[in-house]
Amino acid sequence: MKIAVAGASGRMGRMLIEAIHNADDAILAGALDIAQAPGIGADASAFLGAPHGVLIESDLGKGLAGAEYLIDFTRPEGTLKHLEYCAAHRIKMIIGTTGFDEAGKAAIVAAAEKTAIMCAPNMSVGVNVTMKLLEMAAKSFAEGYDIEIIEAHHRHKVDAPSGTALKMGEVIANALGRNLDECAVYAREGVTGERDPSSIGFATIRGGDIVGDHTVLFAGIGERIEISHKSSSRVTYAHGSLRAARFLADKSTGLYDMQDVLGLR
Repeated sequence: MKIAVAGASGRMGRMLIEAIHNADDAILAGALDIAQAPGIGADASAFLGAPHGVLIESDLGKGLAGAEYLIDFTRPEGTLKHLEYCAAHRIKMIIGTTGFDEAGKAAIVAAAEKTAIMCAPNMSVGVNVTMKLLEMAAKSFAEGYDIEIIEAHHRHKVDAPSGTALKMGEVIANALGRNLDECAVYAREGVTGERDPSSIGFATIRGGDIVGDHTVLFAGIGERIEISHKSSSRVTYAHGSLRAARFLADKSTGLYDMQDVLGLR
Protein backbone atom coordinates (compact mmCIF):
# COMPACT_ATOMS: atom_id res chain seq x y z
CA MET A 1 0.00 0.00 0.00
CA LYS A 2 1.42 3.36 -1.04
CA ILE A 3 0.37 5.67 1.78
CA ALA A 4 0.81 9.41 2.30
CA VAL A 5 0.45 11.08 5.70
CA ALA A 6 -0.99 14.55 6.36
CA GLY A 7 0.37 16.53 9.28
CA ALA A 8 3.63 14.63 8.92
CA SER A 9 5.57 16.91 11.30
CA GLY A 10 3.16 16.42 14.20
CA ARG A 11 2.90 13.82 16.93
CA MET A 12 0.19 11.79 15.22
CA GLY A 13 1.85 12.16 11.83
CA ARG A 14 5.10 10.74 13.15
CA MET A 15 3.27 7.87 14.83
CA LEU A 16 1.64 7.02 11.49
CA ILE A 17 4.95 7.21 9.64
CA GLU A 18 6.53 4.85 12.16
CA ALA A 19 3.63 2.39 11.84
CA ILE A 20 3.94 2.44 8.04
CA HIS A 21 7.71 1.93 8.35
CA ASN A 22 7.13 -1.16 10.51
CA ALA A 23 4.37 -2.65 8.34
CA ASP A 24 5.26 -5.37 5.85
CA ASP A 25 2.51 -4.38 3.41
CA ALA A 26 2.88 -0.57 3.35
CA ILE A 27 5.36 2.07 2.24
CA LEU A 28 5.44 5.80 2.86
CA ALA A 29 4.69 7.38 -0.52
CA GLY A 30 4.13 11.00 0.49
CA ALA A 31 4.08 13.46 3.39
CA LEU A 32 2.14 16.70 3.78
CA ASP A 33 2.13 19.61 6.20
CA ILE A 34 1.26 23.28 6.23
CA ALA A 35 3.73 25.66 4.63
CA GLN A 36 4.76 27.12 8.00
CA ALA A 37 5.59 23.74 9.54
CA PRO A 38 9.24 23.43 10.62
CA GLY A 39 9.56 20.05 8.89
CA ILE A 40 8.78 21.28 5.38
CA GLY A 41 11.47 20.05 2.98
CA ALA A 42 12.89 17.54 5.46
CA ASP A 43 12.90 13.76 5.04
CA ALA A 44 9.69 12.54 6.66
CA SER A 45 11.34 9.40 8.09
CA ALA A 46 14.56 11.03 9.33
CA PHE A 47 13.35 11.02 12.96
CA LEU A 48 13.40 7.19 12.80
CA GLY A 49 17.06 7.19 11.78
CA ALA A 50 15.94 5.63 8.50
CA PRO A 51 15.45 8.34 5.84
CA HIS A 52 13.65 7.14 2.70
CA GLY A 53 13.83 10.23 0.51
CA VAL A 54 10.17 11.16 1.00
CA LEU A 55 10.16 14.88 1.74
CA ILE A 56 7.47 16.73 3.68
CA GLU A 57 5.64 18.94 1.18
CA SER A 58 3.02 21.67 1.43
CA ASP A 59 2.09 21.31 -2.25
CA LEU A 60 -0.58 18.62 -2.66
CA GLY A 61 0.57 17.67 -6.15
CA LYS A 62 4.09 16.94 -4.92
CA GLY A 63 3.10 15.36 -1.61
CA LEU A 64 0.54 13.02 -3.13
CA ALA A 65 2.16 12.27 -6.48
CA GLY A 66 2.91 8.63 -5.69
CA ALA A 67 0.15 7.90 -3.18
CA GLU A 68 -2.78 5.51 -3.35
CA TYR A 69 -4.01 6.46 0.14
CA LEU A 70 -3.90 9.54 2.36
CA ILE A 71 -4.22 9.21 6.14
CA ASP A 72 -5.38 12.53 7.60
CA PHE A 73 -5.58 13.41 11.32
CA THR A 74 -5.27 17.18 10.89
CA ARG A 75 -7.99 19.84 11.21
CA PRO A 76 -11.25 20.25 9.28
CA GLU A 77 -10.10 23.12 7.06
CA GLY A 78 -6.97 21.22 5.99
CA THR A 79 -8.71 17.88 5.61
CA LEU A 80 -11.39 19.37 3.36
CA LYS A 81 -8.73 20.80 1.03
CA HIS A 82 -7.05 17.39 0.90
CA LEU A 83 -10.45 15.77 0.35
CA GLU A 84 -11.15 17.81 -2.77
CA TYR A 85 -7.79 16.87 -4.29
CA CYS A 86 -8.07 13.18 -3.36
CA ALA A 87 -11.56 12.90 -4.80
CA ALA A 88 -10.41 14.47 -8.08
CA HIS A 89 -7.39 12.14 -8.32
CA ARG A 90 -9.07 8.97 -6.97
CA ILE A 91 -6.80 8.76 -3.92
CA LYS A 92 -8.42 6.82 -1.09
CA MET A 93 -8.66 8.57 2.27
CA ILE A 94 -8.59 7.47 5.89
CA ILE A 95 -9.93 10.44 7.88
CA GLY A 96 -9.43 10.67 11.64
CA THR A 97 -9.96 14.43 11.82
CA THR A 98 -12.75 15.61 14.15
CA GLY A 99 -14.76 18.82 14.49
CA PHE A 100 -16.44 18.93 11.06
CA ASP A 101 -19.54 21.10 10.70
CA GLU A 102 -22.55 19.92 8.69
CA ALA A 103 -21.14 21.35 5.45
CA GLY A 104 -17.87 19.49 6.03
CA LYS A 105 -19.69 16.23 6.68
CA ALA A 106 -21.70 16.74 3.48
CA ALA A 107 -18.48 17.31 1.53
CA ILE A 108 -17.13 13.98 2.76
CA VAL A 109 -20.32 12.20 1.69
CA ALA A 110 -20.10 13.81 -1.76
CA ALA A 111 -16.40 12.93 -2.17
CA ALA A 112 -17.16 9.30 -1.36
CA GLU A 113 -18.98 9.08 -4.70
CA LYS A 114 -15.60 9.57 -6.41
CA THR A 115 -13.18 7.67 -4.14
CA ALA A 116 -13.23 5.29 -1.19
CA ILE A 117 -13.21 6.98 2.22
CA MET A 118 -13.02 5.57 5.74
CA CYS A 119 -13.99 8.30 8.19
CA ALA A 120 -14.16 7.76 11.95
CA PRO A 121 -13.60 10.02 14.96
CA ASN A 122 -11.46 7.32 16.55
CA MET A 123 -9.41 4.63 14.78
CA SER A 124 -8.76 2.57 17.90
CA VAL A 125 -10.02 -0.99 17.65
CA GLY A 126 -10.80 -0.91 21.37
CA VAL A 127 -12.87 2.27 21.10
CA ASN A 128 -14.92 0.86 18.25
CA VAL A 129 -15.62 -2.36 20.12
CA THR A 130 -16.64 -0.13 23.03
CA MET A 131 -19.13 1.61 20.69
CA LYS A 132 -20.78 -1.74 20.05
CA LEU A 133 -20.95 -2.46 23.78
CA LEU A 134 -22.58 0.94 24.33
CA GLU A 135 -25.22 0.19 21.73
CA MET A 136 -26.05 -3.06 23.51
CA ALA A 137 -26.03 -1.44 26.96
CA ALA A 138 -28.23 1.48 25.91
CA LYS A 139 -30.99 -0.86 24.76
CA SER A 140 -30.94 -2.65 28.13
CA PHE A 141 -30.83 0.59 30.15
CA ALA A 142 -33.48 2.43 28.12
CA GLU A 143 -35.66 3.15 31.17
CA GLY A 144 -34.67 4.35 34.62
CA TYR A 145 -31.00 5.13 33.88
CA ASP A 146 -29.42 8.53 33.41
CA ILE A 147 -26.66 8.68 30.80
CA GLU A 148 -23.56 10.84 31.12
CA ILE A 149 -20.44 10.85 28.90
CA ILE A 150 -17.17 12.05 30.42
CA GLU A 151 -14.08 12.58 28.26
CA ALA A 152 -10.54 13.79 29.00
CA HIS A 153 -7.79 14.84 26.57
CA HIS A 154 -4.48 16.68 26.50
CA ARG A 155 -4.21 20.45 26.85
CA HIS A 156 -3.59 20.97 23.12
CA LYS A 157 -6.88 19.54 21.86
CA VAL A 158 -8.88 22.30 20.19
CA ASP A 159 -12.42 20.85 19.95
CA ALA A 160 -14.85 19.80 22.67
CA PRO A 161 -16.52 17.48 23.30
CA SER A 162 -14.22 15.10 21.49
CA GLY A 163 -15.38 13.53 18.26
CA THR A 164 -15.27 10.15 20.00
CA ALA A 165 -17.54 11.36 22.81
CA LEU A 166 -20.00 12.76 20.29
CA LYS A 167 -19.97 9.49 18.36
CA MET A 168 -20.65 7.60 21.58
CA GLY A 169 -23.60 9.93 22.16
CA GLU A 170 -24.89 9.30 18.64
CA VAL A 171 -24.61 5.53 19.06
CA ILE A 172 -26.52 5.64 22.35
CA ALA A 173 -29.16 8.06 21.09
CA ASN A 174 -29.78 5.97 17.96
CA ALA A 175 -30.12 2.82 20.07
CA LEU A 176 -32.74 4.61 22.18
CA GLY A 177 -34.59 6.10 19.22
CA ARG A 178 -33.58 9.65 20.17
CA ASN A 179 -31.99 12.51 18.24
CA LEU A 180 -28.71 13.58 19.88
CA ASP A 181 -29.15 17.16 18.64
CA GLU A 182 -32.33 17.37 20.69
CA CYS A 183 -31.31 15.53 23.87
CA ALA A 184 -27.62 16.43 24.35
CA VAL A 185 -26.64 18.67 27.30
CA TYR A 186 -23.14 20.11 26.91
CA ALA A 187 -22.95 22.50 29.88
CA ARG A 188 -24.48 22.94 33.32
CA GLU A 189 -24.14 26.02 35.49
CA GLY A 190 -26.23 27.72 38.13
CA VAL A 191 -29.76 26.59 38.98
CA THR A 192 -30.39 24.06 36.24
CA GLY A 193 -33.44 22.34 37.67
CA GLU A 194 -33.88 18.60 37.85
CA ARG A 195 -32.24 16.45 35.24
CA ASP A 196 -34.33 15.66 32.15
CA PRO A 197 -34.40 11.83 32.11
CA SER A 198 -34.29 11.78 28.30
CA SER A 199 -31.09 13.84 28.13
CA ILE A 200 -27.54 12.64 27.44
CA GLY A 201 -24.99 14.73 29.31
CA PHE A 202 -21.41 15.52 28.33
CA ALA A 203 -18.51 16.60 30.52
CA THR A 204 -15.11 17.66 29.15
CA ILE A 205 -11.70 17.65 30.84
CA ARG A 206 -8.55 19.13 29.28
CA GLY A 207 -5.12 18.86 30.83
CA GLY A 208 -1.55 17.62 30.64
CA ASP A 209 -0.71 14.93 28.13
CA ILE A 210 -3.83 12.74 28.43
CA VAL A 211 -4.07 10.84 25.15
CA GLY A 212 -7.77 10.12 25.45
CA ASP A 213 -10.10 8.78 28.15
CA HIS A 214 -13.82 8.16 27.64
CA THR A 215 -16.36 6.89 30.18
CA VAL A 216 -20.09 6.42 29.74
CA LEU A 217 -22.06 6.31 32.98
CA PHE A 218 -25.46 4.64 33.16
CA ALA A 219 -26.76 5.77 36.57
CA GLY A 220 -29.84 4.02 37.92
CA ILE A 221 -31.45 3.76 41.34
CA GLY A 222 -29.27 1.52 43.52
CA GLU A 223 -26.61 0.87 40.88
CA ARG A 224 -24.47 2.49 38.23
CA ILE A 225 -22.66 0.96 35.30
CA GLU A 226 -19.55 2.52 33.78
CA ILE A 227 -18.12 1.54 30.39
CA SER A 228 -14.67 3.05 29.87
CA HIS A 229 -11.89 3.15 27.34
CA LYS A 230 -8.50 4.72 28.10
CA SER A 231 -5.75 5.31 25.54
CA SER A 232 -2.16 5.38 26.75
CA SER A 233 -0.57 5.81 23.31
CA ARG A 234 -1.53 7.10 19.87
CA VAL A 235 -0.07 3.95 18.37
CA THR A 236 -3.50 2.30 18.56
CA TYR A 237 -4.85 5.00 16.21
CA ALA A 238 -2.00 4.34 13.77
CA HIS A 239 -2.58 0.59 13.76
CA GLY A 240 -6.31 1.11 13.28
CA SER A 241 -5.60 3.43 10.34
CA LEU A 242 -3.52 0.76 8.60
CA ARG A 243 -6.28 -1.76 9.22
CA ALA A 244 -8.67 0.71 7.56
CA ALA A 245 -6.35 1.09 4.57
CA ARG A 246 -6.32 -2.69 4.12
CA PHE A 247 -10.13 -2.69 4.25
CA LEU A 248 -10.29 -0.08 1.47
CA ALA A 249 -7.91 -2.04 -0.78
CA ASP A 250 -10.71 -3.51 -2.91
CA LYS A 251 -13.05 -0.50 -2.68
CA SER A 252 -13.14 2.17 -5.39
CA THR A 253 -15.85 4.41 -3.91
CA GLY A 254 -18.05 4.61 -0.83
CA LEU A 255 -18.05 5.99 2.70
CA TYR A 256 -17.18 3.60 5.54
CA ASP A 257 -16.37 3.77 9.24
CA MET A 258 -14.50 1.56 11.71
CA GLN A 259 -17.61 -0.48 12.42
CA ASP A 260 -17.42 -1.60 8.78
CA VAL A 261 -13.69 -2.24 9.03
CA LEU A 262 -14.13 -4.46 12.11
CA GLY A 263 -17.26 -6.25 10.85
CA LEU A 264 -19.38 -4.88 13.71
CA ARG A 265 -22.12 -3.35 11.56
